[in-house]
Amino acid sequence: MTGRAWAISKDSDDPIVATAIHAGHDLSPNILPFVALDDAIRLREEDPFTDRWLPAAGNQIRVVRSRFEVDLNRPRDKAVYLNADAAWGLNLWTAPLPSEVIAGSVASYDAFYHDLGALCDQIASVHPRFVVLDLHSYNHRRSGPDAAVDDPEENPEINVGTGSIDLSAWSDVVNAFSHTMETTPFDGGHLDVRENVRFRGGHMSRWINDRYRGRGCAIAIEVKKFYMDEWTGQSDESVVANVGDTLRAASAALRDVLGS
Repeated sequence: MTGRAWAISKDSDDPIVATAIHAGHDLSPNILPFVALDDAIRLREEDPFTDRWLPAAGNQIRVVRSRFEVDLNRPRDKAVYLNADAAWGLNLWTAPLPSEVIAGSVASYDAFYHDLGALCDQIASVHPRFVVLDLHSYNHRRSGPDAAVDDPEENPEINVGTGSIDLSAWSDVVNAFSHTMETTPFDGGHLDVRENVRFRGGHMSRWINDRYRGRGCAIAIEVKKFYMDEWTGQSDESVVANVGDTLRAASAALRDVLGS
């Protein structure tokens, strides 16, 4: 089904959901006249190609609207970036956003969480436990296109965010996911998978973990942009595909743990 600025695919037989809420780059016509950023700058702060990994789950949510219009991974009162302090110091708007534009973005935010809740409610009615793979990416070349990459010791290829997860109830799920991600062969080696090094998870995973406590577990997954050039936006297709294969293996391991 298509809901507003996102597409939702359902498979009630699968207890796994995958989301790509920052994959979108589109902007609606009512906000375009106020945009000061060029496409390349916006793309650099979005999560390109993360929607390519959604097939790891039977239930999928792909958001096509840019986070610069409404950021679904922030609390409602911070979901619209009003100034540079909210968005990496960037000069966002040619003029202050009109109240009606802000209201439209907030309405979209509310509609998304309504649809997300409806999907999770449906899955929870079928499965005793379910898992959401909250897929994101992050930059590691912020010093410039010709500068050295950021320190790999502080920037794992896969950052597993568990800051809002009750690990006393979900350690089997988190361990199965991380173990499979780091032990599955990857391009002649293995992925560097670590927990809460760069990110602990944002608002959406926290919302799911609170609302479905004991029933649903949202893992915030941040993939370092080693699968693309974050300055040109060009993907490395083989790496994108390999990440997808590894996520599918991790989902299979999760289904075993969940008994599905």
